[in-house]
Amino acid sequence: MALGPRCGAIRACRRVLERAFSLRKVHSIKDMENTLQLVRNIIPPLSSTKHKGQDGRIGVVGGCQEYTGAPYFAAISALKVGADLSHVFCTSAAAPVIKAYSPELIVHPVLDSPSAVDEVEKWLPRLHALVVGPGLGRDDALLSNVQGILEASKARDIPVVIDADGLWLVAQQPALIQGYQKAVLTPNHMEFSRLHDAVLRGPVDSDDRHGSVLRLSQALGNVTVVQKGERDILSNGQQVLVCSQEGSSRRCGGQGDLLSGSLGVLVHWALLAGPEKTNGSSPLLVAAFGACSLTRQCNHQAFQKHGRSTTTSDMIAEVGAAFRKLFET
Repeated sequence: MALGPRCGAIRACRRVLERAFSLRKVHSIKDMENTLQLVRNIIPPLSSTKHKGQDGRIGVVGGCQEYTGAPYFAAISALKVGADLSHVFCTSAAAPVIKAYSPELIVHPVLDSPSAVDEVEKWLPRLHALVVGPGLGRDDALLSNVQGILEASKARDIPVVIDADGLWLVAQQPALIQGYQKAVLTPNHMEFSRLHDAVLRGPVDSDDRHGSVLRLSQALGNVTVVQKGERDILSNGQQVLVCSQEGSSRRCGGQGDLLSGSLGVLVHWALLAGPEKTNGSSPLLVAAFGACSLTRQCNHQAFQKHGRSTTTSDMIAEVGAAFRKLFET
């Protein structure tokens, strides 16, 4: 039966739309692969000639009596990705618990000490990057100490990844990281909204996630921002990247800690490699893309095995295999 003019036009339109969608999908996959190659470029080769600490000494600032899992997840993820040493600077009540989780971590029970800033500052010359916020909580005294630690880290030009309640602190005092281009912020949906309102004095445009992330980064002086979500949107105020690596529909707590811990290591590697290894792209942006991709791949692999019962511990067990799949094959 012959098609009527209207039916034929509808089918032709549908073919055009399907082709356009297919082209966008292919372009997106190509962009993903090109950026993953930049991540591969920054990864230092394993070598028997290296000494302990050369591939990364990472510090995690966070952990209080209520929240001990988050700093553990961040610190152990840093080790699993390839850091040689991983430190946790936490409160005195949290330290024995975190030590019990893993003998691999170096745990400092100093964060609630009156001399916390001085105690952490002693270690800063030995650290390549700091991850600030996992399990921190919102106690005023702790936040005040972390403010001092951030100031000391900036003075030493140490890269900082800020997550969780570290982002709460930044939302209260954006000047803490204003213009510090060795900072990476990793907000989820609610944290991003809070930051956006604090810095740009208005609500997020939900119809323009790319533009919202770009504008927030610019307003903070081109600080790298990673908005986590169904797709992760990353910007340094000049460029926007989208990470749509397949993950899963499981949203258990702790996945952001895996991301922030792995990002701490990748930031160190990226800055060490320099822009010549990232084809002129921002090293921090490339590192962030790598951490997002790895976290999503861990989530995907763990979900294939455990389904609805997947937890972040299951994801961390997948770090090695996920890293090989994305970056070493």
